Amino acid sequence: MIFVDPSGDDSGPGTIERPFATLERARAAGGVITLRAGVHRLTETLRLTEADSGIVLQAHGYGTAVPEKVVLSGGTPITGWQEGDGGVWTAAAPATPVRQLYVGGRRAERASLPLGETAITTTETGYVLEEAVDWPGAVEFVYRGAYPWSEARIPVASISGTNITMAQPAFGWARKLYHSIISWEGFGEQYAVDAPTSAENSPAFLTPGTFAVSEGVIHYLPLPGESPDDVVAPALETLVHAEGVRGATLRGITFAEAAWTRPSGQEGFLHYHGNGFYVGGDLQIVTFDGGQVTVPGDSAAIPGNVVVDGASDVLVEGCRFTRLGGVALEFRGAGARNVLRDSEIDEVAGGGVVIGDGAREHRIERTCLRRVGLDYHGSPAILIAGTESAVVARNDIGEVPHNGVVVNASRGTQVIGNLIHDTMQVLADGGGLYVSGPQGSSYASGAQIRGNVIKDTLTPYNYGLYTDYGAAWVTVQGNVVHRADNPVVLEPSPPLEHVAFIGNFWDADPGQPPKGVTLFDNTVLGEGVLESDPAVADIVAGAGI
Repeated sequence: MIFVDPSGDDSGPGTIERPFATLERARAAGGVITLRAGVHRLTETLRLTEADSGIVLQAHGYGTAVPEKVVLSGGTPITGWQEGDGGVWTAAAPATPVRQLYVGGRRAERASLPLGETAITTTETGYVLEEAVDWPGAVEFVYRGAYPWSEARIPVASISGTNITMAQPAFGWARKLYHSIISWEGFGEQYAVDAPTSAENSPAFLTPGTFAVSEGVIHYLPLPGESPDDVVAPALETLVHAEGVRGATLRGITFAEAAWTRPSGQEGFLHYHGNGFYVGGDLQIVTFDGGQVTVPGDSAAIPGNVVVDGASDVLVEGCRFTRLGGVALEFRGAGARNVLRDSEIDEVAGGGVVIGDGAREHRIERTCLRRVGLDYHGSPAILIAGTESAVVARNDIGEVPHNGVVVNASRGTQVIGNLIHDTMQVLADGGGLYVSGPQGSSYASGAQIRGNVIKDTLTPYNYGLYTDYGAAWVTVQGNVVHRADNPVVLEPSPPLEHVAFIGNFWDADPGQPPKGVTLFDNTVLGEGVLESDPAVADIVAGAGI
């Protein structure tokens, strides 16, 4: 067994009495690596390869009553603060763009100014304001609801009096992408760039507890009684990249303070759906009953801050993922039997967990996911896409700005016994659980959605359990769907095929099923039925961790 301590010495033998100082030195020794308490700061990604198969990284005392608290951090401490006018503290910013800042472990929000009441006229290159503004800093415009399920971010290139010039190519791309024609009352033809909802990241916008970066200086206005003596800015984008590993274990470790800085560049962040965003190229027109929208022909996705890539039999257990700038954990590539269990994910700018194309027999179990999508509000807590036989079971998922769990065009996915609550907190047109595309070639090989409790789906225009966009071969059985705009949808476009709703409990009648949809033995909930109906109580008791 090899030991690592932040105060150790890489020239030592790596024993408990004389531990190594760095994970890279311990990795070279291989085997079981035990991390002692403290913050282990990474300046380079810890890369595990096939040669590291069988490696174990664990917190000292994991599995005992007194495990040590171990943090793998990709952050840079910010020091040298000076107090200035109005109680604003300033310090030199690191070279990496600062999109998040953590003060005493608390996420400090970026300074923001609502633009809803601002008189603003769109031009080919940006905007003209009614009055001149003085907004120093790397200002960024936010477009919440670019589509109801989308939120874009575009940097400001320059401000001169009343004229705002936006970054290119982002602004030009956005003008073409976010174009819709909707026949429903109150909509019509819309270009989302005509209505930025807020501006961020100027010292002019500071309120207590927020920060902004201007000309290489971080400006922070503390909360009452607070001083910036423990401030960290994320710097490293990937903490761990395990590629091609055949068997590895990560347990009892907190992964924290990693960055994702791409939205600060000239291409901005042109979100479309989930973790996906537009990076230029072909656009397509999608028509539906009621209008048309423009969508990317291809898109990229927010990357993971911890990546398991083309690896198999990797166990992530008892870990925490927090204060992160991208997706917390990404299972990428054609690996098999990787597992996340008994863990926590919170305070994440992007998505929680992604199991991506080619993955087989992955599992997410007994994990609590909270406060994901804090900067990129379309990001789901869990995304399953292009996989085979993935299992999402007994998790507690809540406080999410859009979808809780997304299952896109996979095969044989099982979503079983999860508690999904307080979703759709910011954006619209989604659900606690969202399923789209074909899920197999028969009911036996298709998706199984069983025993979940989905409640408190918040913003308007949502479905607690949303089968959408040609979902096919899906069995939805024995779930409780409570307090949503609508419990389920039966007639999206393209239509559902071979979708069966059996023995569910919900608090509204979804109506008559169209061809391709089966409704059988479902129950509309009465007042107080969650407490009084034994069948519902059993489902509720069995859902979550």
